[in-house]
Amino acid sequence: MNLVELTESIVKSIVIDEDAVSVKEFPTDEENTILIQVIIAEQDMGRVIGKEGRTANAIRTLVQASSQLKDNKYVKINIDKF
Repeated sequence: MNLVELTESIVKSIVIDEDAVSVKEFPTDEENTILIQVIIAEQDMGRVIGKEGRTANAIRTLVQASSQLKDNKYVKINIDKF
């Protein structure tokens, strides 16, 4: 499972509207960095961010740990609503 699929799987397990989840990888100017953009429904924003950002940080930690095992790249995850 690649990092985008892992991120999408985690986010879809949290949200109510799974069909509204969109996860894409974008290139960055930094050499060993991956940017993952997560778009979710506005009503699910609180669920994915969590209290004081704890859920979002947990997602970032899991994906970063997976990256260290495979690609050894730094992962940035942006979460936004549409």
